[in-house]
Amino acid sequence: MKAHLTRRYMFSASHRLHSDAMSEEENKATYGKCNNPYGHGHNYALEITVSGPVDESTGMVCNLTDLDSFVEHEILDRFHLQNLNTVPEFGQAVPTTENLSAFIYDILQRGFTHAHLEKVRIEETMMNSFEYAGGNEVRR
Repeated sequence: MKAHLTRRYMFSASHRLHSDAMSEEENKATYGKCNNPYGHGHNYALEITVSGPVDESTGMVCNLTDLDSFVEHEILDRFHLQNLNTVPEFGQAVPTTENLSAFIYDILQRGFTHAHLEKVRIEETMMNSFEYAGGNEVRR
């Protein structure tokens, strides 16, 4: 039997949407108020969905302790309370939540081996959420 598990995590971070490849005018036209030179912050809700066979002895897809520990050390410690413009993952990429979703997926895909990673979903605001399920190389 295959089952899916979705776990939710919270973290806060700030960012400024700005591309060095565009002029100031293009950045303002493209990113609007999110191009504020001082940045702005979000309280993100991160959902990670994994799947796999249900272990007959435990009744679980994976141990939540394993997932929580990995997410804490590899994701939350890296992004919580950070200015996303300053973290290495965004050295060449605009710190949009679309890109953040893809980076988090990539980190999980490379390192979490206890279950199959299905998707990453990030809720940025009540009105905006972003989902990434792989299939394209993450741009660095």
